[in-house]
Amino acid sequence: MGFTINGKFASQRITGVQRVAFELTRALQAQASTPNDLPLVVPPDAKDLGLASRKGRLPQLLKGNLWEQVVLPLESAQDTLISLCNTGPLLKRRQLVMIHDMAVYDVPQAFSKRFSFWYRFKFSVLAKQTRLILTVSDFSKRRICHHLGLAESHVEVIRPGADHMDRIEPDPAILTRLSLEKGKFCVLVGSLDPRKNLQRVLDATKLLEKKSDIKFVVAGGANPRVFAAQDVQGVAQSDKVTWAGFVSDGELKALYGSAACLVFPSLYEGYGLPPLEAMRCGCPVITSSEASLPEVCGDAAMYCDPLSATDIAAKIEVMTTQHDVREWHRQRGYARANQFRWDRAAYALAQILYGERHESALYLKTQPTKD
Repeated sequence: MGFTINGKFASQRITGVQRVAFELTRALQAQASTPNDLPLVVPPDAKDLGLASRKGRLPQLLKGNLWEQVVLPLESAQDTLISLCNTGPLLKRRQLVMIHDMAVYDVPQAFSKRFSFWYRFKFSVLAKQTRLILTVSDFSKRRICHHLGLAESHVEVIRPGADHMDRIEPDPAILTRLSLEKGKFCVLVGSLDPRKNLQRVLDATKLLEKKSDIKFVVAGGANPRVFAAQDVQGVAQSDKVTWAGFVSDGELKALYGSAACLVFPSLYEGYGLPPLEAMRCGCPVITSSEASLPEVCGDAAMYCDPLSATDIAAKIEVMTTQHDVREWHRQRGYARANQFRWDRAAYALAQILYGERHESALYLKTQPTKD
């Protein structure tokens, strides 16, 4: 018996939870004696992500949720399954599942009714089926224990890293394409999920129209099958707001590297990776004081009241007009982001796997880096 990683994410767009699954798998395989000690089992429509992986031995007829629920338990029958994207096969008992947040319970209005019902059902079953729940922050751990009725000992926190940004080559062509000047715009990252609080940022931009020549770039989109997305595009008529849609990793790094700041006044985050990614790229961060964000950003971010467009506008004005404030947050942010590394996350998870197995079948060849 060994370990198998749920590779459903290899057939999906790599954002959010898929990013965590990819980077954690990559770091785990890099630390193992051989990558095949932790193979990724992938569905038939999986993309090649450069990870040690294999397609199933069974006929490849199913995809998506059906593959995960029907085929994956059979493919991993002899192994402990590691599922890193909020979900796993409901009939698989020997597995660890990473649940990133309890948003379908805490902010159900942000999701379609179908999606919310399905995930509540899955979470309730997985909480009883799995040996251990993994999550990404102390905030999410508290919410998981509260909603699923679990003891704290049944939930372990693995904090994601941000150093994947170091491997990405910036694509500055996006600056030309969107007519952006270095230091003369703020970037907003996230889907049109209502939790991202984009409407209040747009309201804040109107308050700044006569005070500043700063532009605002919105990078992200919405999945109507998942989110009850706000119709914010229809109310954003200002020529200072640019809708970039989905951007590549290289384009995003170029935006971070040239922006005056990231504005991230989210109302609910289980972790909040964009602020750390921005900090890693030297981009100052304005974020909200809600949910997990203070836990993740510490004293390296400028905090705003996410319910007040006036306060958001005031913080943007300070960050974009005061060089010393911006530089302090830039330096403090980089130091903060450097505390969150994927090799450390992988090492922490490997120690949990040792405990689950009670034997040393997984030999680590490297230790996490130290500052």
